[in-house]
Amino acid sequence: MHEMSIAMAVIGQVEEAAERAGDVTAVRSVRLQVGELAGVVPDALSFCFELACAGTLLEGAELVTDTVPGRARCTPCAHEWAAGMPPLLSCPLCDGGATDLLSGRELQIVGVQWEDGRTPVPTAQPIPEER
Repeated sequence: MHEMSIAMAVIGQVEEAAERAGDVTAVRSVRLQVGELAGVVPDALSFCFELACAGTLLEGAELVTDTVPGRARCTPCAHEWAAGMPPLLSCPLCDGGATDLLSGRELQIVGVQWEDGRTPVPTAQPIPEER
């Protein structure tokens, strides 16, 4: 289950940011963008996140996931469409096979709320992919 390694990577990044901030005593919530084509099951990620947070600065933190729909564009005709799941990667307009995936593979931390109410403004940081 790679969701556990993703949850642990998120926790690690948030703990590093909290350490840099200096006076954080707890984390209330973490918001992630998760693309529908990223290969991540949000419910499994939430379950793993809750387990992995035990005994850390993030214990009891809420994980909020925002799903980013997959979108593709046909290179020859410039038509854009919802790629869906499983993804439709040939153009529904001209049947062209040269497409660009515009969105749907995101996996990044977009917000963290500290217990004291301060909200850091992180640069959207992708979570390292497993190899």
